[in-house]
Amino acid sequence: MGKKSIITIDGPAGAGKSTVSKALAKRLGYIYLDTGALYRALAYNALNLKTDLDDASALNDLCSTTSVILKNINGEMKVYVGGKDVGEKIRTEEVGLTASKISTFAIVRQSLLNLQREAGRNGGIVAEGRDMGSVVFPYADYKFYLDANVEERIIRRRKELLGKGLSAEYQIIQKDMMERDKQDSERAIAPLKPSADSIIIDSTGLSVFQVVEEIICRISKNTGRE
Repeated sequence: MGKKSIITIDGPAGAGKSTVSKALAKRLGYIYLDTGALYRALAYNALNLKTDLDDASALNDLCSTTSVILKNINGEMKVYVGGKDVGEKIRTEEVGLTASKISTFAIVRQSLLNLQREAGRNGGIVAEGRDMGSVVFPYADYKFYLDANVEERIIRRRKELLGKGLSAEYQIIQKDMMERDKQDSERAIAPLKPSADSIIIDSTGLSVFQVVEEIICRISKNTGRE
């Protein structure tokens, strides 16, 4: 692929973005940036501090007082809040819904924008999220939008939660996912949708390996290299 590129992978919850992005970054020797983790980190702190999620002023205070730091650990970006690696603590459904809610506020998105762009300043990064190609890295070398049907996305999310020993009732996951989809797609600021120049890949029924191969193939066609 020659020079180190910026590759963005956007899409809804459960489409396989995280798994595919990690595998792609490893395949290319790139850094994996989970931008959704940044919003989850803020959301996690908001819940801990019992911040009013409907109060823009309270969220402004949250952003100005919460220390969110990215560290490159063995090629993967780790997120630290207040000097502590939040790890799996930010992966609950409650934190995910809260992250989706606070991401509708301009102050929240702006506070994290520079942090994300700085992480990709030198290229060699696979940035995964919901507005990577449309807002954060509009100049990215390659933009992909990963999707899958709702049924498969629910099953994947349930499997992920069960694998972590967490509660995973189908109906609850379905309700939460539909709510997140609605919040993400209807927000006034940077709504979830493919950018005009994104390559859309439907991952329904495909393995992680197959999706990564499809992405590599698309990149190779654009660069003229295998």
